[in-house]
Amino acid sequence: MTMPTTMTMHTARSTTDRATTTLFSITVGAHQRTLEFLDGRLSRVLEPGRYRRRRRTRYRTVDIRDQLSAIALQEIPTVDGIQVKVSAQIRSYIEDPVAYDQVATAPSDLVYAAVQRTLRDAVSELESGQLLGAARTDLGRVLTEAATRAGAEVGIGVRSVEIEDVLLPTELRTAVLEALVVQRQGQAKLEAARAETAALRSLANAAKLLDDHPALARLRLVQAAPSGTKIVIGLGAESAAT
Repeated sequence: MTMPTTMTMHTARSTTDRATTTLFSITVGAHQRTLEFLDGRLSRVLEPGRYRRRRRTRYRTVDIRDQLSAIALQEIPTVDGIQVKVSAQIRSYIEDPVAYDQVATAPSDLVYAAVQRTLRDAVSELESGQLLGAARTDLGRVLTEAATRAGAEVGIGVRSVEIEDVLLPTELRTAVLEALVVQRQGQAKLEAARAETAALRSLANAAKLLDDHPALARLRLVQAAPSGTKIVIGLGAESAAT
């Protein structure tokens, strides 16, 4: 299995970083931890600070800052038989410098392999459409748990594993897009129907109000008439008698 260049960069950055050394002293930076070996055996881990060099010792420094590693696009068949391509990104750091240095020759590769294996297993149990929904977040959580377990064995702490890209076949992408368009059109029609219903209800209420109060209807007529219009209002028998 060929690992992406980001993984080799992850390892190289940690093992090639060097503390500041002179003939008599060694200075460890805030983002570093330095392993001291006396006669080939680990004697101590140096925290940030300046130390006097001891005879018959050698030093190995690691960088404990957060690092990003990319899981390249993986082509995986889903449970409904669709070939999808999925990529992810790991955010990690060196948590235990001793385990990182002594347990494995390429500790980052072990975390990568665990995430890759879990990704393939998890995606193969999902339907293609689920990868575009909430299952994407759940998948990131599953990958983070797998990476954390693998990292704990080799001194790597994992902050998160997130799904970066989900690529569907062209035909399926077109179908999904068409379905979304139909869905949006349906929502727009529904909103228009609701607005029309509300308008009709308002008109019905207004008509009932005018039927119940004829004087209000006449007043509304006067208000609606243009300026200068001559309006003749007939009075009923009861009104005339009064």
